[in-house]
Amino acid sequence: MEFMVNEIFHSIQGESSWAGLPFVFVRLTGCNLRCRYCDTRYAYTEGSSWSIDAILNQVSRFACRRVTLTGGEPLLQPQCPELVSRLLSHGFIVSLETNGSQDIGRVDRHCIKIMDLKCPSSGMQAHNRWENLELLSPDDEVKFVVADPIDLEFARMAIARIGDRIPATHRLLSPAHGEMDMQQLAQWMLDTHVEARLQVQLHKIVWPTRQRGV
Repeated sequence: MEFMVNEIFHSIQGESSWAGLPFVFVRLTGCNLRCRYCDTRYAYTEGSSWSIDAILNQVSRFACRRVTLTGGEPLLQPQCPELVSRLLSHGFIVSLETNGSQDIGRVDRHCIKIMDLKCPSSGMQAHNRWENLELLSPDDEVKFVVADPIDLEFARMAIARIGDRIPATHRLLSPAHGEMDMQQLAQWMLDTHVEARLQVQLHKIVWPTRQRGV
């Protein structure tokens, strides 16, 4: 079983309710979306072939029990759910960052799904797989990258649709890097009483000039 892997690295989790904790990141190659503000375009095509055992061996070398599978879009590689299951069976806490366009029902329920719902400014709103909302558990998380008031209203609508399925601590509003001032987003959240967590990309604050491995 082979995977196209872009990079494997040890870093601080910069997003989600797990932000600030050390994680091992396995970035798989390939993405079916082209978000206007994407910051990992190098993962669209760059990568090399790894066996599942080679991935497990590399991940184990970092002596960290938390692993995030990211991309690109990890679920484009059909064997991704098997990698999730193998990591879980080896005692890792596993999270999966997904762009919301793929069926998350194929993934082990013990994996924490961090699902991005694409706001209008991304240009990819039409690719949201709304059926995934029914598959989320309270341990999963939903992220919205907000660039303008239209995005904020979209996020408010989606959060209302999610209801109590996901707690407020796992609904994430993130300012689009370089486009949305975080203070402005925070004020909008206060003004509209949206029940969600303001998320900044912590890794971009810690390592503002690094483009990879963060």
